[in-house]
Amino acid sequence: MQDLIDLGLVNIKGVLWNLTPAELVTEALRNGEGVLTDTGALMCDTGKFTGRSPNDRFIVKDDLTKDKVWFDILYDKMIATLGRKRVFIRDVFAGADPDFRLRVRIINTEAWHNLFCYNMFIRPVASELDNFSPDFTILAVPEFEADPEIDGTRQSNFSIINFRKRIILVGGTGYTGETKKGIFSVLNFLLPEKAQVLSMHCSANMGSEGDTAVFFGLSGTGKTTLSADPNRQLIGDDEHGWTDSGIFNFEGGCYAKVIDLSEEKEPEIYKAIKFGSILENTRFYPFTTTVDYSNREVTENTRVSYPIHYIEQVVDSSMGGIPKNIFFLTADAHGVLPPISRLTRGQAMYHFISGYTAKVAGTETGVTEPQEVFSACFGAPFMPLHPTKYAELLGEKIHKHQVTIWLVNTGWSGGPYGIGERIKLKYTRAMITAALEGVLDRVEYRELPIFGLKIPNKVPGVPNEILDPKDTWDDPVDYQIKVNNLAQSFIDNFKNFEEYANQEIMQGAPRLTITN
Repeated sequence: MQDLIDLGLVNIKGVLWNLTPAELVTEALRNGEGVLTDTGALMCDTGKFTGRSPNDRFIVKDDLTKDKVWFDILYDKMIATLGRKRVFIRDVFAGADPDFRLRVRIINTEAWHNLFCYNMFIRPVASELDNFSPDFTILAVPEFEADPEIDGTRQSNFSIINFRKRIILVGGTGYTGETKKGIFSVLNFLLPEKAQVLSMHCSANMGSEGDTAVFFGLSGTGKTTLSADPNRQLIGDDEHGWTDSGIFNFEGGCYAKVIDLSEEKEPEIYKAIKFGSILENTRFYPFTTTVDYSNREVTENTRVSYPIHYIEQVVDSSMGGIPKNIFFLTADAHGVLPPISRLTRGQAMYHFISGYTAKVAGTETGVTEPQEVFSACFGAPFMPLHPTKYAELLGEKIHKHQVTIWLVNTGWSGGPYGIGERIKLKYTRAMITAALEGVLDRVEYRELPIFGLKIPNKVPGVPNEILDPKDTWDDPVDYQIKVNNLAQSFIDNFKNFEEYANQEIMQGAPRLTITN
């Protein structure tokens, strides 16, 4: 309790500390925060914000700057608000590797938000809670809204990280993903600088022979879906670190999109939706408590949160060895990138720094259809350091361990969004399986002009005609125009990084020679 007094929480009405999932579900139902589905999952709404708001995330970099005033004013207001409430507190770890983990304390005003933290962070055993002293504390008060004119925020919602005080403030939004991404940003700042650990916005799994695979990609590109493979063990679905000995999960749970979810397409995720899981912004079929996963009434960004052990095939330690294969996932809304291609190290570095994809509908506030985006390291909003810091670490590890890098398009084929069709999940799974099993080491390749990507001529279980994107378009002229446009977008975006890029990286750039 002294820790709470030190924070200024001296007049709170009550403290509910480290409640069990059953206790938190009971509290949530009693408080009207959600309802139970027919599978036992708790279904809740996040309110106005149904996705991340990266433009409303701030980092206090210098205590002598204006940012300090924002932080102190907001902090005092939030403490005053908490002083009139009963709070839920949870002590957790961020990082499965004991040598690199953070001790985190989260203070919530809603039971279901506290359950989310139970699901998504690593749960200490009872002995680890004795004399628990947090490295970082999060105050998450969704009902508290900032006054932009006074507090210096962009609008009423905010997420502010103060590294010196080791406090994160989240207010004005009920979207729980802001909490976990706040700690992800902290780890992305601390680990590369202090320990030369590469922090990664990626999922990871492990084969029966202990081979580890990593999947980079922004939300909506398939990180969670593709890593939940019934033939492989899941290490984690979103955030990892890469040390000299292997990789480790930052989290203790999964946060998966469920729009159009079915047991047939994604059985592992479907079966994980049970008591203790949280569904966000979904809706029932009329007059039932059965979830209609096709319902877009609230948002495209419907999600489920569950502890990682709800997946049947999981690595208990949440740690794996050095990756043998790395997949860069992109949802290409132009429909011109191959469904799978092999990259040189220079191309890998170039595409990692570029971080190209399309933001899919609902992932962020205001996104209603795919939009072209370049997000450095496939997670720029969460990467406080310059992208070249992470890229250099990745390049060193690729070289040292001879890792194979693949670019996988989970987006459109046969035309751009609105004309073409999204590449079938079963084909993407077949291509990734072929890469993991070494099948693609024994096939011939052709080169995609301009981008210089190596495309396999054959993949078991995949129609040959979809492997080369130009073969899927009705009009070759339209296809070439789109290729040129995307190549130019890559070139324009990379102007931000050229002065830091070596010759090998620049050789991975598109060769745009056709101008008309």
